[in-house]
Amino acid sequence: MSGQIPEETIEEIRKSNDIVDVVGEYVQLKKQGRNYFGLCPFHGEKTPSFSVTQDKQIFHCFGCGKGGNAVTFLMEIEGYSFFDALKHLADKSGLSLPESYQASDSQQNVSTENQDVLRAYEWLTKLYHHLLRHTKEGKEGYQYLIDRGFTDNIIDTFQLGFSPSSREFIVQFLEKKGFHPQTMVKAGLLSMNDQQQISDRFRGRVIFPIRNHLGKSIAFGGRSINNQEPKYLNSPESELFHKGKLLYNFDLARSNIRKKEEAVLFEGYVDVISAYKAGVTNGVATLGTSITEAQAKLLRRYVDTVVICYDADKAGIQASYKAAKILKNAGCTVKVANMPDGTDPDEFIQQYGGERFKTEVIDLSDTYMSFLMRYLKRDYNLNLEGDRIQYVESVLDEVALIERPVEREHYLKELANEFELSMDTLSQEIQARRQKIGPRQDKIGQKSNTIMAKAPYKAKKLLPAYHNAEKQLISYMLNDRTIAEKVKEELGGAFNVENHQVIVTYLYAHYEEGHGPNVSHFVEKLPDPSIQGLVVEIAMMPIHQDISDREINDYIRLIRNEHSDEAKIKSLKAEQKMAEKQNEPVKAAQIAMEILEIRKQLKNSNH
Repeated sequence: MSGQIPEETIEEIRKSNDIVDVVGEYVQLKKQGRNYFGLCPFHGEKTPSFSVTQDKQIFHCFGCGKGGNAVTFLMEIEGYSFFDALKHLADKSGLSLPESYQASDSQQNVSTENQDVLRAYEWLTKLYHHLLRHTKEGKEGYQYLIDRGFTDNIIDTFQLGFSPSSREFIVQFLEKKGFHPQTMVKAGLLSMNDQQQISDRFRGRVIFPIRNHLGKSIAFGGRSINNQEPKYLNSPESELFHKGKLLYNFDLARSNIRKKEEAVLFEGYVDVISAYKAGVTNGVATLGTSITEAQAKLLRRYVDTVVICYDADKAGIQASYKAAKILKNAGCTVKVANMPDGTDPDEFIQQYGGERFKTEVIDLSDTYMSFLMRYLKRDYNLNLEGDRIQYVESVLDEVALIERPVEREHYLKELANEFELSMDTLSQEIQARRQKIGPRQDKIGQKSNTIMAKAPYKAKKLLPAYHNAEKQLISYMLNDRTIAEKVKEELGGAFNVENHQVIVTYLYAHYEEGHGPNVSHFVEKLPDPSIQGLVVEIAMMPIHQDISDREINDYIRLIRNEHSDEAKIKSLKAEQKMAEKQNEPVKAAQIAMEILEIRKQLKNSNH
């Protein structure tokens, strides 16, 4: 699997990258006991069942069963080849891989066409930025950004650029670099009119590179500066660019989101950049669309709290309401920035400055419920008795969904004071609503550490004694080479469960190659992700450091007995069939009784 890369180089890369740091770039991890827990990035869940064990350098999800080490994690989440995952880890730790291996790495996870598109985006990002900063063709775009309050530092940080008005300049540039015009049209870098003429899609516009989470440009946003329609123009969707899965500036904001334990969600890239300039460096934005479930789940993996900071006009407030609901459903703690009516974040920053934006808008954000109460009021005339009652009813419906009793009481008091209602009456209304919702609601969003650690095990069905004995024995074999050698000598591959046979076969080979008991290293040898997951699950089972030979012998005997009994049953079944063929019903019945007796004894020994 590692090809020509020397084993010592791989080991050096492994040791230079702590799995907690690697996984922590994709999942918000919280320490509980010796392990770290978070929401699994491989399947949707609201209660963390994804565990990372630092001392063994492995991860395991008790929900979906995936498991492995830092390398296999990157292969799974990024679609990397083994080499790409190692290279990523090497780059992170300042190490290098042999060029000879790089040249021979034939495993490509990105098609040749998409690689060309990525390279074209890389070239154009540099070219557009150069044109903006250093040429007379870009002066118009540069002046527009300066007038909007952008600095050279911000322009460089976000690699902002300008596309000249010439129809052919970019087309000729890409052709000279060896890119086929039709491929560039398909990728949305160039456009073709009805006369089959090809030109730059973004000509005459200020360019905002749209990067994926690895920092690679995969699309552009173009802002017109001369009343060109439309005002904003994005690259079309492609294999590389999915608007509903990507958040603008996520690559730069990710570490700040984790540090501040909060993300700020904007509507567009100009707001993100203005906020960044103002010191709000944990801001991201959707790309001209409402937030999707996929984007909400992405944010939830990294952070609990999301502040929505949309325009304070009618459309923006409506969009805030929709976004708040989607983020809440994804398990986020939602706040909504309280912008002055009719303003947007960029305008506020330009008018009042960055410090006031941070202290008066972001820091004083409304809670989800406060925003919701304000939002719902818009639909009612509270001077009318009927509307007042309907408004109170709609707020009670929302308060009933709140889990924390203290929080529920807080909002009930607000209602009681505002509308001169008794707390007893409101509490009765809440109780009735929560009874209708049922007990399921009480479990949503629970974050008890006990539940995090123990709930995943409860779903496991009761396994036969020999099955558990095999798993327990393998866990000791993974931890101790001497035990593995003893089992190899006495049992070999004679395990009853097929997957266990596969694991021990690879484990014997692993030790024969001179490796020590390192499960993080061992899982890389396994070809099947499901087997990798099983090995990690077994490796995380609790074991006694000073297990006796007698206990190991008990496990071996239990496995061997099951193996010999099953072999005997198989042989008796063959005899039974033969007796039936030879028309000997009495003999067949006697054999059937013998089989039943063996199974009965087996059942009794397993309980």
